[in-house]
Amino acid sequence: MSVRSKDNHELFHRVQEQNLLRQYDLLTNSIEIGIEKGIEAFDKYTLWSLNHVAVANIAQFGGRYREEPIYVGAHIPPHFDRVSDEMDRFFSVVHENWTVIDHPTVLPAYALWRLNWIHPFVEGNGRTARAACYYLICMRFGALLPGNKIVPERIRENRDPYYAALQSADRAWNDGHFDVNELANYLQDLLKAQLADT
Repeated sequence: MSVRSKDNHELFHRVQEQNLLRQYDLLTNSIEIGIEKGIEAFDKYTLWSLNHVAVANIAQFGGRYREEPIYVGAHIPPHFDRVSDEMDRFFSVVHENWTVIDHPTVLPAYALWRLNWIHPFVEGNGRTARAACYYLICMRFGALLPGNKIVPERIRENRDPYYAALQSADRAWNDGHFDVNELANYLQDLLKAQLADT
């Protein structure tokens, strides 16, 4: 059962907003568990759950990796046969670099960019990537962070710098380099604004 925007835009929008609230509740619990258990608690099951909640009643394949092609503007994500392997590699990068990279927003920036690049789900990839990013920010600080408006909400309010930073990381990757510095700096500014707004 699902509702489409073209069928009833008002209902679709209301369901989507309620899903974001439910996703935030689940994200909060997931962060608390992650802080207790360590970075290995950040796994595919966490992302599957966060995606499922984000798209409940608006997409039928929430919480499962996609098994079909998908297109995002000019970006063509990896073939669906590669999604599972790409996601294993994604988690490996986060886990293996957790104690190596101390900067508070570099790995969250990597997560935000890479999940958008892989686009592992049929729907709700951006919402899931932003949730994963915030999970890692809180994990880096070892606490749920204060603030009246959290980083994912701040991204949603002003997407142009977000898209520009994602495209910068894409260009670096296409040139054979890994560089999420623009995105990390963008997140750092949003995090400072969140912490100042308590």
